[in-house]
Amino acid sequence: MTRRSLLFGFSALPVFAQSRQERGKKVVEGAIAGLGGSAFMGMEDRVEAGRAYSFYRERLSGLSHARIYTRYLTRPEPPRADFFGLRERQSFGKDKEDSASLFTETGAWSITYRGARPIAPEIVERFRDSTRRNVFYILRQRMGEPGLLIEHEGQDIVENQPVDIINFTDSENKVVRVFFHTSTGLPTRQEYVRRDEKTRDRFEEVTRFAKYRDVKGVQWPYQIQRERNGEKIFEIFSEEVRINVDLKDDLFTLSSKIKILPPAR
Repeated sequence: MTRRSLLFGFSALPVFAQSRQERGKKVVEGAIAGLGGSAFMGMEDRVEAGRAYSFYRERLSGLSHARIYTRYLTRPEPPRADFFGLRERQSFGKDKEDSASLFTETGAWSITYRGARPIAPEIVERFRDSTRRNVFYILRQRMGEPGLLIEHEGQDIVENQPVDIINFTDSENKVVRVFFHTSTGLPTRQEYVRRDEKTRDRFEEVTRFAKYRDVKGVQWPYQIQRERNGEKIFEIFSEEVRINVDLKDDLFTLSSKIKILPPAR
């Protein structure tokens, strides 16, 4: 029996479940207000620039100057569960941005001076899954989605911060647990479990958000850290964040002059 059927299968539970949902809705509304309200919901694009670090077995394995360009697509009304509403270009290199990864709703490519190579489907799917389960994407693009259940799981002190704990469960029964600061409403941490479709390996994904700053009325974290199965794998320290800068289409499309390379073996 799934978690959903446990929740709704007994007549004694609906009142309790409804109260958890009402409390969850209130916390989420406070979080959106804390992030900037209409300024956050009206965010059309964003540029984050700073130092990005990758880790392997807790040891630094890579360092680069990164610039991440994000554009939100207009979501359908009413929202659809199958809608993926974001384009992202991850560029690396301090001045020339020598390499990049481009993710769109129709495809993804790894771009270097040699040309553009399609990114492996499993990596694209992992990117889309992690994006759809990112709390900022959920709040900006998925609210009102059919089957999206929001439940308050209680309050606690987590990493020395008082938090409200919210579970987001979608129509595919995928759960994201988010910790919102009880005073500011800002997300401090999120957790979810991912399984590899081929190997069925289980991965616990944790992301922490810190050092929020005001950017055009939007509160945005300048420090983001990701862990997998308890080991740090990525961290970015933004030096600059810009919002609503009217990013152009050419950032998210391949030039007609670029050489298309075969997929990696």
